[in-house]
Amino acid sequence: MLMVAADPGSRAEAQAAPVELRILAINDFHGNLRPPAGGIRIADPADKTKKIVVPAGGAESMATLVKELRRGTGNTIFVAAGDLIGASPLLSAMFHDEPTIESLSMMGLEIASVGNHEFDEGKDELLRMQNGGCHPVDKCQGPHPFTGARFHYLAASTFDKDTGKTIFPPYEIREFQGIAVAFIGLTLKGTADIVSPEGIAGLEFRDEADTVNALVPELRARGVEAIVVLIHEGGYPTGDYNECPGISGAIVDIVGKFDRAVDVVISGHTHQAYVCEIDGRLVTSGDKFGTIVTTIDLKLDPVTRDVVSAKADNVIVRTGLLSRDPEQTALLQSYDKFAAPIANRAAGSITQTLSRTPNEAGESTLGDIIADAQLAATSAGKNGGAVIALTNPGGIRTDITKQETGQVTYADLFASQPFRNQLVTLTLTGMQIKQLLEQQWLDPNRPRILQVSRGFSYAWDGARPSGDRVIAERMRLDGQPIDPAARYRITVNNYLAVGGDGFTVLKQGTAQQFGVYDADALLAYFQAHSPIVPVAAERILRSN
Repeated sequence: MLMVAADPGSRAEAQAAPVELRILAINDFHGNLRPPAGGIRIADPADKTKKIVVPAGGAESMATLVKELRRGTGNTIFVAAGDLIGASPLLSAMFHDEPTIESLSMMGLEIASVGNHEFDEGKDELLRMQNGGCHPVDKCQGPHPFTGARFHYLAASTFDKDTGKTIFPPYEIREFQGIAVAFIGLTLKGTADIVSPEGIAGLEFRDEADTVNALVPELRARGVEAIVVLIHEGGYPTGDYNECPGISGAIVDIVGKFDRAVDVVISGHTHQAYVCEIDGRLVTSGDKFGTIVTTIDLKLDPVTRDVVSAKADNVIVRTGLLSRDPEQTALLQSYDKFAAPIANRAAGSITQTLSRTPNEAGESTLGDIIADAQLAATSAGKNGGAVIALTNPGGIRTDITKQETGQVTYADLFASQPFRNQLVTLTLTGMQIKQLLEQQWLDPNRPRILQVSRGFSYAWDGARPSGDRVIAERMRLDGQPIDPAARYRITVNNYLAVGGDGFTVLKQGTAQQFGVYDADALLAYFQAHSPIVPVAAERILRSN
């Protein structure tokens, strides 16, 4: 827990008792209506050098905790810092995340910033999430009509290029015992680099700090002194889930550029848990997948109308200790009736957990298997004639965890590949493959190492300059060197094919042929090869 207080002089000005406000916050829920398999990893209270896994999350337990944290406090508001939907498990994704919007609305969520994953199905679909209505293609699939979010999305930095206006309001002002508090919501400036270009056509994502600072005079003119920023961008801390002995990442620079009028920053995006003081301000983040609800307690000076103290506590949504909210249970059961026949379909079996965690070279066990599945689905001539398959690590969302029997369901597979991207096979030259692999380090602080299929291998050198890290002579297919002039059929997903994650070389690919969806390719692979036995991750080698 961290407490940030204003200077003694300003405190002395207060002639009356401060107004207390409790903010409850979440981020990066990603449609995890049921507890995620991995829970949350925290330091072992008995031995801080070790980690333990605490079962946590799920809408039923979260709703109960939110009610408990509201109890006994006069002024409360429940907010979120983006990525509530997108990259969701099957129960939510099958219905285009309508169940998640309904669940959070039922919990009393009031305000949310827009994250990058809110754009997974495009701007128009995000507007439908706010306003309601049936899906334009799949129509109304759920147990009742979808009426849209009862909470309000904010998007201060996301502009429609044609109108010059934000796609949602930039901020919302709430009053607590006569004191106005502004909540500014915005997503990260780099959204355009990490979502499908087709989904954000015509949109512009502006600088986070510049956006906030430009709003400060407008807010002050409306009598606002207390400002809370909900930003879908974050950092990488050291320490445990409720600490912050050190933090790095984009959020540090952004907060440092904020106008001093900003009092509290609620962040997300990096799937980390922290309670920090950055540049004299309270900055929080609540892990991912609904494992934490952050409580932020503010004291507002009734004279200056500003924040005089702020403290925060990341509270774990402990599934073993919290009862299940009956309204949430009923909601999930109503959707289960429609989803269960597909979700519970047997897919195959595994001999051990398939991990998405990469090794030092960037390769993961699950990444290898997914790439192999995509190659198997497109290698036949009629299906594209692929000889290599590549998939982006950001599209692999969770491990496939071994249960006692080793059996795996379609829902388990879908959770690991939840975007429902279509496979695309296209032709690149060997030289273009080299250029494509070099684009893995467009952001040297956060490289995106593509997962590769069996038979293809290469080595890279971290000491070499950007643009020349892949060792050309060590690029091989079935033991033979990749010929720069030769043409190869490559399978990727449709997100990558249009230049997603910055892999723009793929837009040069020719003779495109569309295939099955990624999750369906993985299902077919499991059905054909179970039990799945992972092999050593040795396709990508790092020489330095």
